[in-house]
Amino acid sequence: MATKSVDPARSISGVIELPGDKSISHRYAILAALARGRSEISHYSAAADCQSTLDCLERLSVGVERTDRNGNAEVVITGAGVDGLRAARRSLDAGNSGTTMRLLTGVLAGQHFNSILTGDSSLRRRPMRRVIEPLERMGARIQARHANFAPLEIRGSALQPIQYTLQVPSAQVKSAVLLAGLFAEGETSVQEPVRTRDHTEVALREFGADVRRAGTIVSVSGRPRLEARQVRIPGDLSSAVFFLGAALILPGSSLLLHNVGLNPTRSAVLDVLSGWGAPVGIAALRGESGEMIGDVSIRHADLSGGALSGELIAQLIDELPMLAALGPYTAQGVEVRDSAELRVKESDRIAVLADNLRRMGAEVEERFDGLRIEGRARGRLQGAEIDPRGDHRMAMAFAIAALGAQGRSIIRDSDCVAISYPGFFEILEGTIVR
Repeated sequence: MATKSVDPARSISGVIELPGDKSISHRYAILAALARGRSEISHYSAAADCQSTLDCLERLSVGVERTDRNGNAEVVITGAGVDGLRAARRSLDAGNSGTTMRLLTGVLAGQHFNSILTGDSSLRRRPMRRVIEPLERMGARIQARHANFAPLEIRGSALQPIQYTLQVPSAQVKSAVLLAGLFAEGETSVQEPVRTRDHTEVALREFGADVRRAGTIVSVSGRPRLEARQVRIPGDLSSAVFFLGAALILPGSSLLLHNVGLNPTRSAVLDVLSGWGAPVGIAALRGESGEMIGDVSIRHADLSGGALSGELIAQLIDELPMLAALGPYTAQGVEVRDSAELRVKESDRIAVLADNLRRMGAEVEERFDGLRIEGRARGRLQGAEIDPRGDHRMAMAFAIAALGAQGRSIIRDSDCVAISYPGFFEILEGTIVR
């Protein structure tokens, strides 16, 4: 098990090119596999999760070519249309990727063959019933351990379109249903109680599917002819937030992040930080491959902190670990509510946040659906041994929090960051001033 030492820093500065967005990489790869022809995807994420998606597609007889040109990962995917997948000879391994498992479950439910989807020990503990239930309403036949957990045995079958209301705000569940709707005759609709990130809708539209939104309802027409595309993945905003956090913790810091994805259903974290007093700047805003992209600048500032709850949580779910880790560096502290979903991510993120913040000397109240972190601890946090429980976002959030602490911190199982950001520690070290 690898460990990483993190020493206090004076500031952070420079220009950063972020890795390709994980969420978008998954979706463009899957839709390219269902399109006709050769799709070229540039700046594809190097994250282990996104490689798991490519591995599964290859086992389904999809042509996948991977290259790295001057540090820019390019993937060429040759698809044969919505009926072009073929049965895998062995189980499909999603690794640690919940997105891979949930989205591919929707795709595989409508095939003419059977499949088995599995993953690592962490993924096999994450709930899948929320995806299975709407797919079964469409006619899918899925067997799961205890009716809720992987491995999933999926018997491909003819699907019927449905109108489904999400029980839990989840872009992954919405996406699984919409992708399954591609294999049904007619229109499949999903109603959201809270607007979630819309990368799947954007990607479907980009590849030629008929997608419509009316208020809280998004619909897709089945049996489309998807066409190959040349697309570029924007920089990952959920990775950017760690560097934004570092600049806000360390006085004298100034950063510029190039080509960041700024999809309006994804960029709420920038609004939160601005509301807390962060001087966030956006320049060169433009559209590319269906998504909004721009350059984000940040300077150090004293943050007020505040409460995060309600509808906002669904749009911040991946950024909450870093926002919570900023809590001790704010004036008011940070309170997170209505976020029980954090307990069923790669780790129990509420418990892991509370445990490791306390190790560093922060005052934390843990609750079932969130936590309260007291502020005004700047200069009083101590370096500590951090246990991220194999969770990539926990490891990165506490590496950033450790930059403003007194004394060295040790991040256990630090190589887990490769799940989403293989070069994280190298990029961080290259921008730190000590």
